[in-house]
Amino acid sequence: MKIGFIGLGNMAQAMIAGILKKGIAKPEEIVGSAKTRETERRMEEAYKIRVTGGNGRTAQEAQILVLAVKPQFYEEAIGQMGDVDFSGKTVVSIAPGKTLAWLAQRFADNTAKGSAGLPFLVRAMPNTPALVGEGCTAVCFAENVSQRQKDTVMEIMGSFGKALEVPERLMDVVPGVSGCAPAWVFMLLEAMADGAVAEGMPRKQAYEFAAQAVLGSAKLFLETGKHPGALKDMVCSPGGSTIQAVRVLEENNFRGAVMDAVIAAIEKSRKL
Repeated sequence: MKIGFIGLGNMAQAMIAGILKKGIAKPEEIVGSAKTRETERRMEEAYKIRVTGGNGRTAQEAQILVLAVKPQFYEEAIGQMGDVDFSGKTVVSIAPGKTLAWLAQRFADNTAKGSAGLPFLVRAMPNTPALVGEGCTAVCFAENVSQRQKDTVMEIMGSFGKALEVPERLMDVVPGVSGCAPAWVFMLLEAMADGAVAEGMPRKQAYEFAAQAVLGSAKLFLETGKHPGALKDMVCSPGGSTIQAVRVLEENNFRGAVMDAVIAAIEKSRKL
């Protein structure tokens, strides 16, 4: 199975690292192309993959093709593959806002220009923790994708974290709860550390305490399956310091602000 990448930026790098680590493909079974030769050279050296020097050549060689360029470059990238026969190939988009219907129309336009077949289409929405093997990726499939193809795609997406299938109508919701969420988690870490620094703790140590608290809390939730409210109550001893901190957060609309941020990210995603 040959896997191709159009675009070799951070997300493609995370995916390639996961694929190689899990043994899903060998370096020589991964091909790719990027906008600059410098990026291609860097990926060749880091992962021993083979770069093709052109999007059309990458698409021609790959059985599974990942479109890993920014959304605004999708139309141009797909247009560069107009002579490729996509019959039997699976194309995975990782761009927000580009629906399966939009993708199908663009590839159909290419077919009208001379390519001999249409691909099976998949949308995926990974997030940046994929860079350390802890991503969370939402995946949805076109109706004609077989179970075998689905299993292969889910194995690839699960190689750099957790992969979950969702209906396409929820793909625009995913950025609000997963794709964009690392940004405000990092803001939370920074604020927690700032508070500790204000009370005399060295910044490096403050970041370590804050980060481990977030990591451990997420793991506790995932492994116990308990409701977040129940876990919060476990920490809040009567008359203790935690419940006083919770009171301050509630007075400052902490949960409402987070909900508003999630909804704002979703609304923007729908407009892309």
